[in-house]
Amino acid sequence: MRHNASPLSLVLLGAGVFLLVLAPLLVRYVQPHAKRTPIDIDTTTVFTGTGSYFDTSEVKTVEGRTITITRQVRGDVADSEKSGHAVWDVSTSVDHQDTLPASDPRDALQWTLERWVTDRTTNEPVHCCEESPAFDGEAYLKFPFDVEKRSYRWWDSTLGGVVRLSYAGEQEIQGYSGYRFKGEVEPTRTGVRQVPGLLVGKKTPQVLAEEWYSNSGIELVVDRRTGRIINAAIGPRKTLRAPGSTKDAVVLLESKRVEFTEETQLKQVELASADSDRLAMLGTTAPAGAAGLGGVLALVGVVLVVRGRRTEPEAPNAHMTTIPHT
Repeated sequence: MRHNASPLSLVLLGAGVFLLVLAPLLVRYVQPHAKRTPIDIDTTTVFTGTGSYFDTSEVKTVEGRTITITRQVRGDVADSEKSGHAVWDVSTSVDHQDTLPASDPRDALQWTLERWVTDRTTNEPVHCCEESPAFDGEAYLKFPFDVEKRSYRWWDSTLGGVVRLSYAGEQEIQGYSGYRFKGEVEPTRTGVRQVPGLLVGKKTPQVLAEEWYSNSGIELVVDRRTGRIINAAIGPRKTLRAPGSTKDAVVLLESKRVEFTEETQLKQVELASADSDRLAMLGTTAPAGAAGLGGVLALVGVVLVVRGRRTEPEAPNAHMTTIPHT
């Protein structure tokens, strides 16, 4: 009795072994490669709120006005590929209702250009590629992948330094859950500005007034798996003081809360959800499915190979003929 392995059994066995090998490869090699900061990013986030700002045309601080912060982030693909890091150019403008829509960002209350360079895996700052200014901390435009329930060092561009943000529980934004982090900035001197002396209560024609900054409430809600910020709210206050004074003389900008618009929240949630699902599939769903299906196919294939396919018994010497003697 001969036993022959059928083509089907060999196909099933081969497919099962392939899937069993693929499962750990997805976890060890494919997912880490996918878990990297993108370099071709092109996004715009918008904050709005009510507050006060110094109106140069009226030479005084006006209150109860709408304040809009627009931040555009574009990846420099060429420099990113050359350096191996994520190189992002960031344009941020602070406007009031009279400077929107802004045909020229230089008309805004404040306009800054920055270059943010990070390690694509750890999100740590990398000091290269004409980075400006030199950043520090663990988080800025995004958090690291696989966000933990702990405090993070967040870079505040206005402060020019790192702020400690503490974990404050989970929060849903547009029906999507994320980790919330909170922090604040005590009044801090950030620089000097030459202004007319009368503006800060001095009789001299010009003085180097001190610029002070504080933030009454920084709140960021972050997607756990990707580190993408799905909502952000801040409470900035920028003032001028006379040299050596402990009191604010002029309020340049103040708002109790400036927050992502609903449109920005929805867009950020959409992006975070899609990226999170993709990483979950590569790191959990696909490997588990490949391992489970591969095990079943391999087992079935082995059983079929062992059993083989039975054929009719072959009679020994049945094909021989007798040659008569002469």
